[in-house]
Formats: sequence, C-alpha cells, structure tokens
Amino acid sequence: MSTDTYYAVQVEQYGSPEVLVYGPIDLPPLAPGDIRIRTIAAAVNHTDLEIRAGNWPIRKDKPFPYVPGVEVVGVVEEIGDVVSDIKVGDRVITMMQGLGGVRAARAGGYATHVTVSAADAARLPIGVDSLAMAAIGLSGVTALEGLRRLGDIHGRTVLVSGAAGGVGSSAVSIARALGATVTAVVSRAEQVKFVRDLGAETVLIASSNGSAAIPVGRIDGVLDTVGAALFLSYVPALKPGGIVSVVGAVSGGDIGFDLWELIRPITLTGYSSENLTGDSLRQDVAELTTWLLEGSIATPSWTEFPLSEAAKAHALLEGKGVKGRVLLLP
Repeated sequence: MSTDTYYAVQVEQYGSPEVLVYGPIDLPPLAPGDIRIRTIAAAVNHTDLEIRAGNWPIRKDKPFPYVPGVEVVGVVEEIGDVVSDIKVGDRVITMMQGLGGVRAARAGGYATHVTVSAADAARLPIGVDSLAMAAIGLSGVTALEGLRRLGDIHGRTVLVSGAAGGVGSSAVSIARALGATVTAVVSRAEQVKFVRDLGAETVLIASSNGSAAIPVGRIDGVLDTVGAALFLSYVPALKPGGIVSVVGAVSGGDIGFDLWELIRPITLTGYSSENLTGDSLRQDVAELTTWLLEGSIATPSWTEFPLSEAAKAHALLEGKGVKGRVLLLP
C-alpha cells in the first residue's frame, strides 16, 4: 500500500448492500490536532444499514462518495503537530462525533486508516483485547450512558427491553456490574439462556403483538431499546418515581400514553449517541475497560468479516443471519 492511499468501503448511491464497494482512496490531510489510526476492527451498526439504504439520509448537500462506519478500534500511526496526550503506537477507540454517520464530518470507520481529532479518541489500557473492545464499542457506551439516566441503580430493579440485542445485552451486563437486579425482555425463547448468562435474574418473552407480562409496580427503572411495541407493558410496571431511559425504538416511536402516569409520578428521559463527546467517551471507556479486565461484564460475541466483504456482512445482518456484533477487519 502506498503512503498516500488507503483502502475503504465507499458508497456512491443509496441502495442494497451491493452499493458497498471496496477500493483505494486518497488519505485526507492530517490537521495539527488530528491522529491517523490504522484500523484493527470496525464494528457494523444498525445505523450503517439505515444510512446505506437511504432510510436515514446523510445530512450533506453532496453526500457521496461516502465511507460508512461510526466506530473503530486501531493503532495510532501518525499524530498532528499539537497532539500531546496520544502517542504513536497507542491503541485507541473512537466513535460518533461526526465519524461517518448522518453527519459525515469525517470519512467513516470502514477503512484501513481512519483520521479523527485526537480529542475524539480514548486510549485503551494494556491487557484489553482489541477485538473484545471493538465488540463492546458503541453498544456498550450507549448502554452505559442510557443507564446513567436512571441514576444510582445499585440495589434496584432495572428492566432492559430488547435484551438480546447489541445495546440491550450490554445493558444487562453493565447493570449487573452496577449492582442492579435485572429483568430482561426478549423476543424469542432461544434468547433466554443467552440473556440469563449475562446476568439477568428474570427473563420474559414478549408475545407476538409485542406485549410482555411484566408485574405491575415492581420496576425502578427501564432501559428501553424497543420503543412502541413494549411501552405500554413496562410503564405500568414502574414504581412511583420510576424512570424510563429510551436509547432506541426499533419497533417505532408512535405510542399511546396515559398522561396520568406522569402524575404517579414517573420520569421519561433518554440518550442519543449523537450527543457523545470526547470527554464522555474517555470516561465511559475507562469504566468499561475496568469492568472488562475485572471480568465484571461479559464480552459480546462477534462475527468477523474482511473489510472487503462489507456488503456480505450487511446482507447477513439484515437477514438476521449472524448473532452478536459484526466486526470488519482489514
């Protein structure tokens, strides 16, 4: 590979997975505050699929060519003139903050080399496996930030919806590490053991219409990744003063809601990773890696694909042909 090119997956138009094309692209210039990262692994997210398909349009007048990917783990190969807190050879993780995504301020993580601001990255401590951290990645950060909105959950009961998914499974494991008793809701019976092994004390299976038999008035807080389909099941389950933290709504965002529930009272809040900052990322990574080294949280399962086979990875993920997280490796 020449010093002035790198390889990336590029999109020239919205469409099916086949629009993901692998090839050489010129390296962007390195600004004084930037770092250049040689990719170890880039995780595939639901966001990437929606953007590629055109369901979530890129917010630029000229969106193409576009390099997908909102997170990457790698080794720093080059630093800008004013960068002092990150060194060449450091392993780092970076995500969101204009990397790929709908903002696309920077080319995304589906590349052999990724250029970001040093302020947008977090160093990984010695002993943390790079692929394990890539698998935790954005799902773990989103789960942790969403759980923070529930306040101190030590000794409390937390319900996690969509508990077998990327964010949901991370939330089960993290909530246990924070001292909570976890009730998990899944969509299929074969997911029960997986979620129990993550630390859920109770696992409920949602019915075909999306409802779940959650005991009324037993839950202190809800970390919701599902949205509309389950909302009317878990709101009555909250104790007075309970909190709902919404981090996703894969079943849709339209709900019917009895305003009297707010008078009980309960609190509705939430978190979007679009609000992630470099400071928050470094704080979250410090906590996640500490738990990972202690064995307090489980490492998500993952499937590896060559970066050049990103189209295949998208197709299998859309068809629910893989379990756990999907990592692209150069």
